[in-house]
Amino acid sequence: MVRKVIIATVLLAVCIVFVQLIYAGFITPSAERLVAEAQAAGTAAPQVISVILKDGEQQVCVTLALWCLFLMAGKFWGLWNESHLDKIDYVGLISEGNNLGDEKDTLRKTMTEIEKLPEKFTASPVVQTLLSSIRRYLMTDDVHSTSEAISLSIDALAMRQESENTMIRYIIWAIPSIGFIGTVRGIGAALSQADEALAGDITLMTDSLGVAFNSTLVALVLSIFLMLMLHILQGLQDGQLIKTQAYCEKFLLNRISK
Repeated sequence: MVRKVIIATVLLAVCIVFVQLIYAGFITPSAERLVAEAQAAGTAAPQVISVILKDGEQQVCVTLALWCLFLMAGKFWGLWNESHLDKIDYVGLISEGNNLGDEKDTLRKTMTEIEKLPEKFTASPVVQTLLSSIRRYLMTDDVHSTSEAISLSIDALAMRQESENTMIRYIIWAIPSIGFIGTVRGIGAALSQADEALAGDITLMTDSLGVAFNSTLVALVLSIFLMLMLHILQGLQDGQLIKTQAYCEKFLLNRISK
């Protein structure tokens, strides 16, 4: 857990630095030039990408979106690395390799061998569920109880995945909120410039309204994309749990029920 927090914090720092470099090197200079040219001509700044992204709220939204993508990419990578584990019959391999006749001896040997594997394998849902169900069968010698253990393990893994996605969901919620903060700030600035607008100069007011609408636009576009990625991730995670349950039924329950 501590390792995951450290990695997430480092990723956030990397995202902050990377986005700041992009803004300092390209977006801010380009936006300032275009705004200055528009003010000299007495017109509103053109709605190009650098002008739309130039304000602080948009920079924060982009930073959080990039961080969220990194967090989800790590989960996608983990799912891909574990996708082959539900195709390996650990019990059958160990039984063949040791010529064990007694089913319980085979299962005990299976537990011992699996527990020697690296943590990246033993922490996978398939291996965790297999170990817990084998342990329950050795304790109770009951197929029904073992089936219940599989269901309980799947439920626990689902709750763990839901808990681990909490930060991602919070970021996706926070991005539109930050966009609305920019909207309030822009509208407030526009209202404070009402006197200039009544005098005939609406340039400052339109620029302030541009801040309001651009921050909302950027935040909503990013949140829509991130929500799509989150739904894809959750679909893959649910599919992994379904495959895990099917794996245990195929390679464990079918074997011990005979």
